[in-house]
Amino acid sequence: MRMQAAELFERRVKPQEVARRLRVSPKSAYQWHRLWQEGGAQALASRGPSGSRCRLSPRCLEKLAAYLEEGPTVHGWLEDQVWTAARVATLIGRKFHVSYSVSGATRLMHRLGFSPQVPARRVAERDAQAVTVWKEATWAEVKERGRPAGATSTSRTRQASPAVRPEDAPGAGEAAPRS
Repeated sequence: MRMQAAELFERRVKPQEVARRLRVSPKSAYQWHRLWQEGGAQALASRGPSGSRCRLSPRCLEKLAAYLEEGPTVHGWLEDQVWTAARVATLIGRKFHVSYSVSGATRLMHRLGFSPQVPARRVAERDAQAVTVWKEATWAEVKERGRPAGATSTSRTRQASPAVRPEDAPGAGEAAPRS
């Protein structure tokens, strides 16, 4: 897009018109125009992705992915099978002697195809039969019964129509039912 702006500036198109044509803010167009005046089209060329570079080599990233596949228990977290971003940041520090923030560890996990705070596998102690029995017996008893259909109005702003109101309810019979 910046190179398109450079072409337009070379044709003497004003920054306001460049902003309209390229659907960018006027502020961006004026900044690009200033850069173009100072250094030509080369000044508008992309400098690559912004942000800091990854502090782990491609080989270290492969190792980190393997560590994450092994699960937290192998690396000392025995409470559960969850890789939190804080745990991953700690693991990176222990294994590679590189400091990562929790948010940086989160971005790195996403880059490797993992997401923080999600169990990698089902709990090893899970008893599928016990879960089924509980769902069939206990849940059926505990589950709250719903209201019968038509018992209340679903509208937050309008009362139920007069035809649905009991005869002794306030306002009953005052208005004719709609057809």
